[in-house]
Amino acid sequence: MMSNTKKLVNMAVLIALSVVLVYLIHFPIFPAAPYLEYDPADIPIIFGAFAFGPLAGLIIAVIAAVIQGLTVSSASGIIGIMMHIFATGSFVIVAGNIYKRSKTKRSGIMALVLGTLTMTFTMVLWNIIFTPIFLGAPLEAVLGMLVPIIIPFNILKAGVNGTITFILYKRLRGLINEHESVVQLNK
Repeated sequence: MMSNTKKLVNMAVLIALSVVLVYLIHFPIFPAAPYLEYDPADIPIIFGAFAFGPLAGLIIAVIAAVIQGLTVSSASGIIGIMMHIFATGSFVIVAGNIYKRSKTKRSGIMALVLGTLTMTFTMVLWNIIFTPIFLGAPLEAVLGMLVPIIIPFNILKAGVNGTITFILYKRLRGLINEHESVVQLNK
């Protein structure tokens, strides 16, 4: 079993990787909503939820969102931080809980699909609340953006990040296991 110190170090590395990824890769998908940018920053966060459980995934999401919101994504302010926590937090709680129960390829796929759907549904609700404030636009304008922009954006972003996580997780999970094995051999 991994010591708490090693677990915290691994979680910190995932947080740092998340911040670096959003710094290096971010671009708008829909011209009508340039503030909705794709970034792969959730991949290390989902990885953390799979490796260490849903609570660890949520902790990683909150810390990464705050650091990103105060540095590389500072233009979106507190609303951006909160939206990131709600979006990624809902994803990792659902996906992490499903994967924690059964760590199979099938449950991994189910976890990522249900995490994507949960994030999308959650963000519909939070966009109705926060986007009028963020944009200074009437609620009707935001409601008109739900089907053509907000829902597809969240499905696309979560789906791409979930797919990349699925492809990389088993390969990269070995890094943590190898690290544990080396520690065990040195005892």
